Amino acid sequence: SCCYLSRRLNQLSSHDPLWKRHCKKYWLISEEEKSKRNQSWKAIFISTYSDLGRYIRYYAMLKKAWDDLEKYLGQRCPRMIGSLKESVREEDLDAVEAQIGCKLPDDYRCSFRIHNGQKLVVPGLMGSMALSNHYRSEDLLDIDTAAGGFQQRLGLKQCLPLTFCIHTGLSQYMALESVEGRNKYEIFYQCPDQMARNPSAIDMFITGTSYLEWFTSYVNKVVTGGYPIIRDQIFRYVHDKECVATTGDITVSVSTSFLPELSSVHPPHYFFTYRIRIEMSKDALPEKACQLDSRYWRITNAKGDVEEVQGPGVVGEFPIISPGRVYEYTSCTTFSTTSGYMEGYYTFHCLYYKDKFFNVTIPRFHMVCPTFKVSTARMETNHNEYAVDEDEDSTDTDEYEDRRRVLDIPAPSGRCPRHT
Repeated sequence: SCCYLSRRLNQLSSHDPLWKRHCKKYWLISEEEKSKRNQSWKAIFISTYSDLGRYIRYYAMLKKAWDDLEKYLGQRCPRMIGSLKESVREEDLDAVEAQIGCKLPDDYRCSFRIHNGQKLVVPGLMGSMALSNHYRSEDLLDIDTAAGGFQQRLGLKQCLPLTFCIHTGLSQYMALESVEGRNKYEIFYQCPDQMARNPSAIDMFITGTSYLEWFTSYVNKVVTGGYPIIRDQIFRYVHDKECVATTGDITVSVSTSFLPELSSVHPPHYFFTYRIRIEMSKDALPEKACQLDSRYWRITNAKGDVEEVQGPGVVGEFPIISPGRVYEYTSCTTFSTTSGYMEGYYTFHCLYYKDKFFNVTIPRFHMVCPTFKVSTARMETNHNEYAVDEDEDSTDTDEYEDRRRVLDIPAPSGRCPRHT
């Protein structure tokens, strides 16, 4: 407005280097892209603002996240890039709002102006998890599929699915209104209350407070190597860099993950999986080669209850470790408390000196359930109907299967080897 009243301000407002800064800051326009457009920086800024101006607070952060993700996956998971959909138009997003009768948050809309989620394929962009015969891979839903899954039923009223797993039916939802005890734009995994008679009693495992925070924090985990790439898929194991122990030439490290689809808040049943990596230094002498004989676990829940487990091998195997070799395996555990930790050791024998046995330390690793909210719709229930001891942390596989049937908790098609 001022430039119309002052010749100097008019000249200043047309000074192209000033617009260059804004183009790079808000729209991430590069010199190469400017050359292709053959326009001034000011013209580029104004034309982009006319299309994306409502997203000026979010666009740069989300565009950078998408660019970083595409670059990272292009080198490591190229087939996943092919599942990404092109951007949608403003009118498409407006039509979805009219269809569901709710406003979409601007950060969500902005992301879909860059990429319209992905096709319903495997692997999913939002991460995978494999354990025994249980497999999950979450796709980032396109806007039309998400709108088709918009919920109006009690327990998930005015919730929009963001992800979907075609194997388990698992979704992460975003609350579009502050109803049923949820905060507006909160993102969560639903968790039906197993002890309530009311089917609308849905507890929540919180995964994000806004779409921007949820998506960018996930992408950051991926591109910084926080989540490993295994068999061309993103696996959502979290590794604590301090969770490493070295005994002689052998190093043991652990990463963990919480599985919401196998967990419940009521009754308290929190399911975790852990991935263990055993590696012998490549500089070790050949005669250091050894074979794992047994494992010992000391398991402590949040109440301080301790359980000890011993057994032969790991997941039915007795791996041989030699210089430079790595052995990895996955197992699982459950707690009746929201957190707990495990530690222990493996017993090996030397291949060259068969009478020589030694222990290798497994570092202490913690498992913590995400923040959750209890359903506001819970009804009084006679808890004696359920044969569950909330203080029990059994490690027996058969007993786990029996408990799963009582609670009607979704389970893998095969049994999960626990504490191996």
